[in-house]
Amino acid sequence: MSEKNTKAEILRVFELQKKFKWSLRQTTAQERREKLKKLKEKIFAESENLYQALWQDYKKPREEADLAEVLPVIAEIHDSVKNLPDWMRPKVVETPIHLGTARSEIHYEPLGQTLIIAPWNYPFNLSIAPLISAIAAGNTVMLKPSEYAPHTAEFLARILKDLFYEEEVAVFQGDASVSTELLKLPFDHMFFTGAPSIGKVVMKAAAEHLSVCTLELGGKSPVIVENTADVREAGKRIAWGKWVNAGQTCIAPDYVLVSEDKKEALINAIHDAVKSFYGQTPIEWRNSADFCRIVNKRHFDRVKGLIDDAKKRGAQVAFGADTDEHDNYISPTVITDIAEGSRILEEEIFGPVLPIVTYRHLDEALEYIRRGEKPLALYVFSSSESTIENVLRNTAAGGTSINDCLMQFVNPKLPFGGCNNSGLGRYHGHHGFKAFSHERAVFKQSRLFNPMQIFYPPYGGQFRETFQKFIRHIM
Repeated sequence: MSEKNTKAEILRVFELQKKFKWSLRQTTAQERREKLKKLKEKIFAESENLYQALWQDYKKPREEADLAEVLPVIAEIHDSVKNLPDWMRPKVVETPIHLGTARSEIHYEPLGQTLIIAPWNYPFNLSIAPLISAIAAGNTVMLKPSEYAPHTAEFLARILKDLFYEEEVAVFQGDASVSTELLKLPFDHMFFTGAPSIGKVVMKAAAEHLSVCTLELGGKSPVIVENTADVREAGKRIAWGKWVNAGQTCIAPDYVLVSEDKKEALINAIHDAVKSFYGQTPIEWRNSADFCRIVNKRHFDRVKGLIDDAKKRGAQVAFGADTDEHDNYISPTVITDIAEGSRILEEEIFGPVLPIVTYRHLDEALEYIRRGEKPLALYVFSSSESTIENVLRNTAAGGTSINDCLMQFVNPKLPFGGCNNSGLGRYHGHHGFKAFSHERAVFKQSRLFNPMQIFYPPYGGQFRETFQKFIRHIM
């Protein structure tokens, strides 16, 4: 489709959804639940095609597809179907005594027309999860999946076309020019997942229309391994959190802070975990069906460039750093003794490379984290409750897992999102429903008696006397 035709098609569908949103906001909880149930049935029915699409895009193992793409989405649907009637029900809130017998409520209304721009690293999950929240809240959706995962994008377009009329949900495929055209339109809500640099572009576009904006971004998510931690177990859990999806996860451990005397033990534990996951030798790692590839040549070159830059500045490779540009393969890699100013310590890695940074005292580790932007995730491995509380009180992050990695994302009862450079707003479960809803204040005054009439004009001595009694004794 030509650029001119794409623009015209986007405008056509936008106008269709603009009209339809007023009908859609009248849908009941049961009607929305039925849509979500049909979506779940479709996912199960099409699972083999989804596995194939993800493998074609970057050799994602079907087991990782189940764990990281399908399971979180099914959990979101289950949570929404179970709780949607309660979420939609108006909430009665307290009415102050001076307002008499009035009733105060919060009503949850759809925001209206929504735009979801999804990333390539979890192209199914991070497209469908916000879509579930948008549907639950009664919105229309225009979805732009990433062109870097074209087979999954095509899969999404096909199954959603089977399930929804375009005036409710429509998918637009293509490169960044398609996103640019979409961002010109006055959506009621723009939802973006991706890099902070592009998040700023989306936020500027939202500002042009004063659109509600949710940004799910990233950053350098640190891991603290404190002296009381079980190093062997920490190594295994860090290794899984880092190398699932070949490190292409927005909440993957980006670097590890460990005390100098625990450094070698932790590296050995991580190395042993990698061997237990992917094989005993680097050749077995490369041939493992359980380790996926970098999504494309551009990102392969970027991640390899981070390794090369660190090595030129004197960093040591503890293990890994094997690459194959013809297969976009970079092996699980741990790097130590990294010089200040190395790009790998300044840029989000988003790949299978894990820097190890040592500290002498925990306060040094906390200060190191605070010098950077607020991360999307922060991980702490410790057996000391006081140490854990100290880390939580003296750092800021979108979310945190204690003695594990990634798990804060999996629980739909927890809000997921960043702060400042790592994101704006949050979703999942009830938090997602509220992200795509407007909380409308509704005040119902008594038809018979309004106590506030005593403060109507004309003002004078009686007003002042009454008001003083009111402010001192009632408020």
